[in-house]
Amino acid sequence: MIDQKDLIAQIPYCLDKTDFPKLGDKYEGKVRDNYTKGDRRILITSDRLSAFDRVICTIPFKGQVLTQMAKFWFEQTKDIIGNHVMEYPDPNVLIGKQCTPLPIEMVVRGYITGVTTTSAWYNYERGVRDFCGNLLPEGLKKNQKFDKPILTPSTKAEHGDHDESVSREEILKRTTLTAEQYDYIADASLKLYQRGVEVAAKQGIILVDTKYEFGITPDGEIVLIDEIHTPDSSRFWFANEYEKRFAAGEEQKKIDKEYLREWLAERGFRGEGEIPEIPAEIKAETARRYIEAFELITGQTFQAQAGSVLDRIGKNLQKYM
Repeated sequence: MIDQKDLIAQIPYCLDKTDFPKLGDKYEGKVRDNYTKGDRRILITSDRLSAFDRVICTIPFKGQVLTQMAKFWFEQTKDIIGNHVMEYPDPNVLIGKQCTPLPIEMVVRGYITGVTTTSAWYNYERGVRDFCGNLLPEGLKKNQKFDKPILTPSTKAEHGDHDESVSREEILKRTTLTAEQYDYIADASLKLYQRGVEVAAKQGIILVDTKYEFGITPDGEIVLIDEIHTPDSSRFWFANEYEKRFAAGEEQKKIDKEYLREWLAERGFRGEGEIPEIPAEIKAETARRYIEAFELITGQTFQAQAGSVLDRIGKNLQKYM
């Protein structure tokens, strides 16, 4: 594990943005810079961290963690559904097939938890019992496991807007998605989540909830795109502490970006207004948790190269320019 002083030293070299016009047409997401040319899409994962649908700050080595963890999970799940991956020319970069994204995110929840306005626990606390078409019983406690995982699809917000959790019926009304397409990705999502639960359990980790994105290839195939089972798209807890903490009504021990999200929420920030100043120590601790998540879940040692991430990516992508 990289120590705190080295993580803090990396902060000035975090990848905030890229500008490679020769790679193709650029689209900047909250975390990834996408370059498209022909049937190819280059996804460069920055070190930007988003929470509450806002870009908050950059975190050392975060982009590398996300890319390498997604690589691990794409390999672990390709028998369930195809994915867009073609190659990985850099620790922060994935080259994939150019797909037309489907207009929703498929969120699978195995436990009732969360602090955002789209989370199951936030809504349950406020009296919601029909959550995205899932009828929830009375008497649930925070962090309790559902009898079986639930699907809570989410709309994809435009820049500056918030995602919205909605039901299957609402998705079919609001989008161009067909019932057949929805049911196909719903089934795939539940199978992907189950695979994630099984693989994580071998490492003593609980995959709490996650989200998946899908796209259509030029050949008309629906495939998994973006990322899978990373600390940005998923929540993870330590299995050996779950029962004890749940029985005591304590928060679970986490290995995901919820750490920084909760730090912000404690200071009254939930997406509106000015973002609080994030101290270097908080950024370093967030980075440590991302790296810890990678090592715990994959069983691999995280190999990081200190220095300018942007310069390294530029060299490794020369042949595409």
